[in-house]
Amino acid sequence: MDEHRGTSPLLSLRDVETRYDRLTILSGVSLAARRGDIVAILGANGAGKSTVLKTVAGLIDRQPVSGSIRFEGREIGGMDVEEIVRLGIAYVPEGRQLFSRLTVDENLRMGAYTRRDKAAVRKDYERVTALLPILAERRKQTAGTLSGGEQQMLAIARGLMSRPRLLLLDEPSLGLAPLLVADIFRIISAINDEGVTIVLVEQNARMALSIADYGYVLENGRVVLEGSPHALMVDDLVRHFYLGISLNGEGAPEG
Repeated sequence: MDEHRGTSPLLSLRDVETRYDRLTILSGVSLAARRGDIVAILGANGAGKSTVLKTVAGLIDRQPVSGSIRFEGREIGGMDVEEIVRLGIAYVPEGRQLFSRLTVDENLRMGAYTRRDKAAVRKDYERVTALLPILAERRKQTAGTLSGGEQQMLAIARGLMSRPRLLLLDEPSLGLAPLLVADIFRIISAINDEGVTIVLVEQNARMALSIADYGYVLENGRVVLEGSPHALMVDDLVRHFYLGISLNGEGAPEG
């Protein structure tokens, strides 16, 4: 982990090991997210990127096996999901996982299920729908009838309804057309501008690094590279495997 990033990050993982059954998925993962940053986690399919987010969010039973996960200086490894949400961490899963038969309005309110501050929830509802006005227009529409881009906006908005200080985003651009990808990343930047720290798992390395403050590259459950977006963009490994640029500087063919 790069210690110059601050001695007390909002989120820090040290030597985290996570397993599914007897299969080790994460092995000695250390990373950090400073308050107010966007941190990108890059890597090929199966590298362990999503498992990092799920481990932080408490979605893998009795994990991590070893290592430390600290949020605002507090150990959260092994806490249950609801307690982690109450601390201020929201997870937006890959594939959106909305309640497809419920309306946009109902999905948003489900995002605030841990909260009892009704007046503040109403204010957050107004704030979120102001940030994403298409959701206000669609509030009586069932989530399953929304377009892919609108569903992703709703998934992010539902996460924001818990009023997180840390937002974990798992492949937010997955399956979206390029114009919609640009819209989603503008929304992510706007959320960050409001003070929410974001850890972003993303296959689209170029877009992720364009908004990130720092990045990590995972391979086979280990961090193999980390640095500023500029440092990663000029690294041969990242350029070749994640940006589609051959080692002689030519772009990889499309298709």
